[in-house]
Amino acid sequence: MAEIGIGIVGGGYMGKAHAVAMAAVGAVFDTDLRPRLEMVCASSAESAEKYRTAFGFARATHDWQVLVNDPAVEAIVIASPQATHRAIAEAAFALGKPVMCEKPMGATIEDAIAMTQAAQAASVINMVGYNYVRTPATQYARKLIADGVIGDVTWFRGEHTEDFYADPTAPATWRTDGDANGTVGDLSPHMINCALALLGPISSLVAAIETVHTDRPGGTVTNDDQAQMMCRFANGTLGQMHFSRVATGRKMGYAYEVTGTKGAIRFDQEDQNAIHLYLSDAPEAQRGFTKILTGPAHPDYLPFCQGPGHGTGYQDQIIIEARDFLQAIATKTDIWPTFADGLSVYHVIDAMRKSAQSGQWQDVSS
Repeated sequence: MAEIGIGIVGGGYMGKAHAVAMAAVGAVFDTDLRPRLEMVCASSAESAEKYRTAFGFARATHDWQVLVNDPAVEAIVIASPQATHRAIAEAAFALGKPVMCEKPMGATIEDAIAMTQAAQAASVINMVGYNYVRTPATQYARKLIADGVIGDVTWFRGEHTEDFYADPTAPATWRTDGDANGTVGDLSPHMINCALALLGPISSLVAAIETVHTDRPGGTVTNDDQAQMMCRFANGTLGQMHFSRVATGRKMGYAYEVTGTKGAIRFDQEDQNAIHLYLSDAPEAQRGFTKILTGPAHPDYLPFCQGPGHGTGYQDQIIIEARDFLQAIATKTDIWPTFADGLSVYHVIDAMRKSAQSGQWQDVSS
């Protein structure tokens, strides 16, 4: 059984999640490659050492170039701020090292394009960290749609809504500064990625983007609080999506509805271990949405638990993601979503911004 040295750039919220996932993934999935937590990088030597001790890394550094260039670091996870993604990824690819980068992959579409080109030029395994789409329930929804269980899809509604900035007296922070940290840059990529996974490419859209609370204690807000769009998918399906960080009462409103000619699906991440399925051919007296609790019969559930309805959690999504990254490296075969797939999300975001400025429908680049 081969080991692989993992370097993680960033030790905060997502850095910790990836470190825990890499420490656990071999035991959960019995992977052919077993991660070795080789090095962690943070913004200062003190914080890097703190993360090294807490997460179990062999070494620590406050310079990402030291991590990338270290021979013992054989694969890299980028969990640092978006503005740092491009330089780290390009340096890693130049050395032929596989990279998993947290969404949305760079701070701008120009970053995303450059990162995708670098990945393709180097022919190195690359992946973007879209974890929510990996829940057993959403994987199952994706299979139901692909298998035609609900017929031809006629409508899609999706949202990613939270309320961490619903209070207008909440102070200004780094989250209220810069497009990359606004709702369109931060929350919308998850649901856009989900929509692309379930229904395929988006061909055109019209969008509105707004800042609800323009001034907060400590500073002026320079990015957006909420956005919405109507869209048409390349397969002809109509859709609508809403994104917000000021949605009072919503804690993890990653939710969608998919309507088809033979049935429909509903899902809400706040109840992530259940999916609601409606089948038109059920007896009339029984016709209605049925709540299905995830269990060992659903994708990637059994390695965590043998009991139906016991459920998986947020960290388990990251472990599944780590399994996919390791499998891609071991088999030398890209696993969705790659940087090219991440770039597709960015093209939708770019079209949203252009549409919001013009007030008109906008074609999405492919």
